[in-house]
Amino acid sequence: MEHLAIMKKSWGLTDKILNGQKKIESCWYSLKCQPWGNIKKGEMVYFKDSGEPVRLRAEVSRVKQFADLTPQKVKDILSKYGQADGLEAVKIPEFWARFKNKKYCLLIFLKNVIKVKPFEINKTGFGTMAAWITVPDIAKLKKINKRDKK
Repeated sequence: MEHLAIMKKSWGLTDKILNGQKKIESCWYSLKCQPWGNIKKGEMVYFKDSGEPVRLRAEVSRVKQFADLTPQKVKDILSKYGQADGLEAVKIPEFWARFKNKKYCLLIFLKNVIKVKPFEINKTGFGTMAAWITVPDIAKLKKINKRDKK
């Protein structure tokens, strides 16, 4: 499977992934949702900022899932993995406040990050609010330009 992660542009996460400051993509949930249970080592994740084209690809080197979280477990995860997730130490309390009541955490360890030729996507059928999409082939999400059809 291949995955598309749509990042909040104002957080600057794709730049942190590209420069190596962010080696883990974390997903925090109250209820299990994509890509929980549907991502594994060796798969590819494509990244884009909201409102921008896809521009990065990374390989999944490892996945860790945490369930039945408590505020203390959230604190422990942030303490252990926060820096590799691109969080500055001073910001960890802010993220703890944001995630302390979440019940699930997914850590996706990234390697072999590369820039890809930018491409637009078509999210039809996935919902306008989808932040993570899993497909057998990323080409199925590529928006076809009229000039490409000629």
